Amino acid sequence: MNNPVASSLDFRVVSYPVRVYSGQDALESLPAEVGRHRAKRAFVVCGRSVSRNTPLVAHIRDLLGERFAGLYDEMGKDSPIEDVVAAADKARAAGADLLIAVGAGSVLQGTRVVAVLLAEKEPVEQLITQYPPGRPAISPKLMAPKLPIINVLTVGSSAQNRAGSAVKSESLGRRMEFFDPKTRPVALYWDNDALLTAPTSMVCASGGAIYWRAIMNMGYTQAAPLADFARRQAFELMSRALPRLNDPRDVAARNDLCLATFLQNREVDDGGAPVRHWVSRVVYAFASSLFNLHGHVSQGAAHCALTPTVMRRLGNRDPQEMCAIAKALGVWKEGDPVADAPFRAADQLEKVFASIGMPATLGSLDVPQSSVDAILEPSLKNFNADPKQEFVKERDLLREVLVAAW
Repeated sequence: MNNPVASSLDFRVVSYPVRVYSGQDALESLPAEVGRHRAKRAFVVCGRSVSRNTPLVAHIRDLLGERFAGLYDEMGKDSPIEDVVAAADKARAAGADLLIAVGAGSVLQGTRVVAVLLAEKEPVEQLITQYPPGRPAISPKLMAPKLPIINVLTVGSSAQNRAGSAVKSESLGRRMEFFDPKTRPVALYWDNDALLTAPTSMVCASGGAIYWRAIMNMGYTQAAPLADFARRQAFELMSRALPRLNDPRDVAARNDLCLATFLQNREVDDGGAPVRHWVSRVVYAFASSLFNLHGHVSQGAAHCALTPTVMRRLGNRDPQEMCAIAKALGVWKEGDPVADAPFRAADQLEKVFASIGMPATLGSLDVPQSSVDAILEPSLKNFNADPKQEFVKERDLLREVLVAAW
């Protein structure tokens, strides 16, 4: 099968202003960046580990001096809505006029929602994306001006410069999703010392998630030129960085994670249509349910554990896309049997994931098989993975695939 990528000339590029500070002592410019927004009450949001086990927040406090307005350091995994509300209450009481998120995905997403709650007056339930049965999703227009946000990353994350945020809600039994372009950060910091504070286990989990998206994104046959470049460059960066993530001193590899996720987000702005083959859609839906149901499972581990099985079972539905993925992995070439591509790719991915300590089955994640239906049911309603609502017609097959992942 010949599978070249067709370059589309029909696309739209949307650029958003953001400053990126990277490298040694990048944080030294933080006071000037805060001053650029005329802020006098900068409020920091982070998790307990960053605040209590690293010198990072203390360094930021020293840099800002009188402009350090306060701290909320209780943001939990997957941004529980209770933590987000508590952070917003504390930031409001401190008179915050700028927010600084210090951490990775959960903190970055949670801080965006803090900005929303500080600005909007309606109840939270009216601010989230709605999913009417049988109809397209509806994201309310959140028109109030938002406080500027600065993100100081400790680990590369796709959450670093997005407009959407998902927070965990135990009462709803699903994630609450917010969308507001005004919550995109005004600045990103990839400071060497900040990136070196993260433990290798966290870096490898994040690397697994970023690499997963990079390889899924290689399963495409048409793209706008800038999106095509961003996808290939992100995959090259991740392929180069992945073998080095276990080294706690390799800051260049950690910086590559930041750059790869930045490019992955940029390719959407640069006209890239979502890559929607069955493997990426089903793994995304299963993984979202899994890590929300079982708090000890990271997003990276969930994606890695599910992918080989889903690829072997469903890859044949998108043969051209699977050939492109297998070719990117170096295990398939033109003239090889098309039917072999998903199996070769799955075998290779198992080896790649194992190299960074990521699992290839759900059994190795200490997830009981009795969770099958609790994982499956929300997956069948995941609009982002299944906007055309095809999954519910495949309930029995998808349950069988999920069971096989153990």
